[in-house]
Amino acid sequence: MKALVLSGGAGTRLRPFSYSMPKQLIPIMNKPVLVYALENIVELGVTDIAVIVGDWAPAIEEALGDGSSLGARITYIQQDKPLGLAHCVELARPFLGDDDFVMYLGDNMLPQGIGEIAEEFRVQRPAAQVVVCKVPDPRAFGVAELDADGAVTALVEKPQQPRSDLALIGVYFFTSAIHESVAAIEPSARGELEITDAIQWLVTQGADVRAGEYDGYWKDTGQADDVLECNRRLLGELATRIDGDVDGTSELIGPVVIEPGARVVRSRIVGPVIIGAGTLVEDSRIGPDASIGSDCVLRATQLADSIVMAGASITQVPGLHGSLIGRSARVGPSDHAEAHHRLMVGDHTRVEVAA
Repeated sequence: MKALVLSGGAGTRLRPFSYSMPKQLIPIMNKPVLVYALENIVELGVTDIAVIVGDWAPAIEEALGDGSSLGARITYIQQDKPLGLAHCVELARPFLGDDDFVMYLGDNMLPQGIGEIAEEFRVQRPAAQVVVCKVPDPRAFGVAELDADGAVTALVEKPQQPRSDLALIGVYFFTSAIHESVAAIEPSARGELEITDAIQWLVTQGADVRAGEYDGYWKDTGQADDVLECNRRLLGELATRIDGDVDGTSELIGPVVIEPGARVVRSRIVGPVIIGAGTLVEDSRIGPDASIGSDCVLRATQLADSIVMAGASITQVPGLHGSLIGRSARVGPSDHAEAHHRLMVGDHTRVEVAA
């Protein structure tokens, strides 16, 4: 089996971050979302992986390299325009050949992995197997309708009157039968080759299409609040590890990870918290539910339920909560004598100031 990981897309819901980095490299617990996806795939024993990239190809290739650090071999395939998930399959046909493959959206978080569903596919080998998850309101998702035997009878995009609560979550298993269906469908109204249309074509042709239900935690990390929620969830499984330096006047409470080269000075850390390599935390109160990236500086700051990305500096900020701080950002007091706020705010930025 091979793998096809989709890592293009503009990430408009994660602006302003997606102006300067691909959404799939947003860190959760100091690790890019895309890396979690690749780790899940490698856990299946699948090591031959193609990654579809768009405008952010150089950044993604720099982050992943040739895949050897993950125990994989990565082939990069360029998609010049976002022409649909089925178009990605078409582009990857020379790489995929006639092998079975798993297709995985690179901004999906499924921490419990998909091993059981992959085994179902290997044993039963339907033409296609979609991964679904029960959701309270299916109207916002593509939905799989099943018959009494568990076979997929229809895929319906954002139904107003859903006949099922099983949402498609962006992971698919395919045999080579999918290539015929991709060649047979036409672009949708939005000008894209839809993977749901390709799977529905298989259903209409009488092919065996199945659904594997994922019952663990799942999150599409397409928006800032989703990223923070996912960060909280994964931090909840943190185990204490102290590889950096903590001075005698500092206090650590609960699960805390201090990575190599990090220093904690005269500070109180309330876990779960992870502090990245080379970061300095001084005279601060951090946590709970905070991920601080590498090479950051936090001084005289109180911060909780937040993600601070690599190289950021925060000084004398008394109450940050529910925040995403971008790479090499600077947050702190004005250099001017007057008591006022000074902001340099980019497009689609949101600033919430306590009254």
